[in-house]
Amino acid sequence: MKLLVYGAGVCGSLFAARMHEAGHDVSLLARGGRLTALRRHGVQLAEGDSPAARRVPVPVIEHPGSEYDLITVFVRTHQVDAVLESLAGVQGDVLFLLNWAAGSETLGAVIGHERVLLGFPMTGGTMDGDVIRYRKSSFITRRVAMPIGEPDGRTTPRLERIVETFRTAGINAKAEPRMDAWLRTHAAFEVPLGQAVHTAGGSVALADDPDVVRGMLHLMRQNLAAMETPPVPRAFAALRALPQGLLVAVLRRFLKSPTAVHSGLNDLSPAMAAELEQLTEQLRAPARAR
Repeated sequence: MKLLVYGAGVCGSLFAARMHEAGHDVSLLARGGRLTALRRHGVQLAEGDSPAARRVPVPVIEHPGSEYDLITVFVRTHQVDAVLESLAGVQGDVLFLLNWAAGSETLGAVIGHERVLLGFPMTGGTMDGDVIRYRKSSFITRRVAMPIGEPDGRTTPRLERIVETFRTAGINAKAEPRMDAWLRTHAAFEVPLGQAVHTAGGSVALADDPDVVRGMLHLMRQNLAAMETPPVPRAFAALRALPQGLLVAVLRRFLKSPTAVHSGLNDLSPAMAAELEQLTEQLRAPARAR
């Protein structure tokens, strides 16, 4: 498979490294200082707090070529418009693996509706300078599969082919027939969580303030109640059904866990704030349209 990975942050770099090591023709698109570092050292990966980093020599480019079998997009929500413009004249199916609650229509309007697939990356880690630090379970096959789907919910030959290609490369992927609802559900949960962590200065600090966690849970419930479709996965319905006290305790425990502490959840950068703001607007859009 000739593959373009658009976006060289944590998720894009981990994905590109895995596909390269599986023998695929992969190019990783990067800009600025990240481009310079990747050209000099390749993708640098370190497991946990290990001082040793290994290098994966993924080919790096600054501008996309003309044709690919698949283009995977790993960028922040507020960066998508610029990506769409740069891919309008590039051939190949485009799989958007990112936070997105606005549906596929705005994506397809620029690059062609027939090219669009939706998904969400289940990898995780943090940037330590030019080194990506990851938990082993986030780099190899995970128990929780990476969902990928057609905008209309069909299980098409190309979707089956992509899922099988990823699985063969050691990336646990699955076809998700309700991908749009999955992404909206995730945003309904992610936006209050991310904004609360950002305001508190980190997940552990947030966990220490049960009143703020209760307020965060209230916003999650409001977002889920406003959705036009049932939540996907169905387990998220528990956020509306279970007692508040139990959920607050579970959320506080999660916020202190290694999974939360060593994830992008604790990214307090302006870029994260901008992404959360864009997702908030996407969640509000259906209500404004009614």
